[in-house]
Amino acid sequence: MTEPLYPLLGVSRLRMGTDGTGVTTLIAGARCPLRCRWCINKRLLREAGAENVTAEELIDRVKIDDLYFRTTGGGVTFGGGEALLHAAFLRRFRALCPEEWRVCAETSLAVPREQVALAVGAVDLFIVDCKDMNEDIYARYTGGSGALMKDNLRYLLSEIGPERVHVRVPRIPEFNTPADQARSAEALRSLGVTRLELFDYVMREDSV
Repeated sequence: MTEPLYPLLGVSRLRMGTDGTGVTTLIAGARCPLRCRWCINKRLLREAGAENVTAEELIDRVKIDDLYFRTTGGGVTFGGGEALLHAAFLRRFRALCPEEWRVCAETSLAVPREQVALAVGAVDLFIVDCKDMNEDIYARYTGGSGALMKDNLRYLLSEIGPERVHVRVPRIPEFNTPADQARSAEALRSLGVTRLELFDYVMREDSV
């Protein structure tokens, strides 16, 4: 079997309060199925410039913070880009890294169901950026299908329960309103989401 590789674009160490519990290291990877209007880093959409690494190589790079991970309940968070496009790599990483490390994945869930299913056994916490539950708003902002995200979210909740699913709902300038955000939150709670975070996108000049 071919060793899965991860298109690594960056490593951000010693993070707290933004990517899961405890001290975390954020692993940024290339590729994304969406084309969000306010994408914070369009470099993540392509693999040019990415360093393809094996799970063993990545573990060797991040193990410098092993003590922090173990003592704070933290670990590694895969972001991007779309982390679940690399579900086979996540499974390989989980199989090789210390069991005390917490593995999280930031995801739009805009991926085929088989990728989500493959990641279930590897990821301790899914951090879902749902954009908006209104199909028209979602399509205008992302260019993708909100129905796919919703179906995958229902699948996750049924497979692993709400404790391992943290859903983030942004208020996106020019695309949705606080009322839209509130309606999305209500719809998500009706699906069984219990870990819910509402926030505002902060626009940067390089995201336009």
